[in-house]
Amino acid sequence: MLSMADTQQADEQVETAADVKPRGKADRRTASLAKQIRAFAASHGGSAEGQLAHIGRGRTRIALVGANGEWGNLVADSIESAKDAAAQAGITIQDDFDGDLAAKVRTGPYEWSRMAGIQVGGPANP
Repeated sequence: MLSMADTQQADEQVETAADVKPRGKADRRTASLAKQIRAFAASHGGSAEGQLAHIGRGRTRIALVGANGEWGNLVADSIESAKDAAAQAGITIQDDFDGDLAAKVRTGPYEWSRMAGIQVGGPANP
């Protein structure tokens, strides 16, 4: 039977996720993605939401939308890595990039000119 002192000692030995160092290349990549997601959120209103999409060859796109409407993408080596990175960063992952999430995206002249340029003969891609 464990005494109160044994329980307290066992609790002190439990590592938190922040204390665990990545062990392999995949873990380091996931930790790097989480760090990039946190930095994105911090520089775009303090929070972010995301959506995951398979883009081929096992890779997954992490589409991010900041609280201020700015958006960006990261690419993970697997869906598991993308999910883990999002969880480590503490962001909400939406099922689809439509509805409420899409309504939060703020686009500017650059995006509109690129979208129009691709479709109606605007400036060529660099």
